[in-house]
Amino acid sequence: MESRGRSHPSRPFVSCVFLLVVHLQWSCAGDCPADARTWVPSGDRCYHFVHGAEDSIKSYTFERAKTLCQGFELLTIQSADENEFVLNYSPKVWKGNVNVWLGMYYDTNSDTMRWFDEKPVRYTNWENSPSPSDLLPVDTCAALHSLSGTWENVSCTDEVENGVVCEVAQKAEQAKREPSPLLSALVVLSVVAILGVSAVIWFVHQKHGLGSFFFTAFEFHPPFRVLDTDQSCLVEAEETDSMP
Repeated sequence: MESRGRSHPSRPFVSCVFLLVVHLQWSCAGDCPADARTWVPSGDRCYHFVHGAEDSIKSYTFERAKTLCQGFELLTIQSADENEFVLNYSPKVWKGNVNVWLGMYYDTNSDTMRWFDEKPVRYTNWENSPSPSDLLPVDTCAALHSLSGTWENVSCTDEVENGVVCEVAQKAEQAKREPSPLLSALVVLSVVAILGVSAVIWFVHQKHGLGSFFFTAFEFHPPFRVLDTDQSCLVEAEETDSMP
């Protein structure tokens, strides 16, 4: 009869799987700034939508927008997904259409629009030409329309807009990444494989009593065997008969 205290062979494997999953979740946990602002994580970035006072008209110059995001970046759009994220989240903060300052300027050296953090402009969603004739190149900035998601060139000095979004990268050591289908599949397959091996080991253990086999294989035998009672009597009788 097996002891009730014997642990199930698959429990250590299940525990390892659980710790592996927890470790993966912890290592992928996001980390946005904790500075009393409301930061919204998306991808590997964090965003703060400046909402201002509800009962006042919102108007921000470009310089004011940069001041509100001091220490961080003005909104920098690098992909269609990021543009869509701003478009979808804006109604949760603002009512109606809001023109959001972009952290972009016209570079007279290259005659192209550039981001202030010097990242390459990989994605654009211009409503019209990015270089309108009624603006001087050195006075050309950009704003995003929150309802349509399109961009428009505006004056950096003469225009005021009613939307500001600050942006910052999540901490590199704990950057939150979008779940990878390949990684998720590998984790699931690993869990299934480990549980399957555990089940086979437990089945073989129960059917063939491998635990008893292993203990028998390493059974301790004393170096000198003690004779049993019958053998002791025979030896004494032989010794008696051989006495003169």
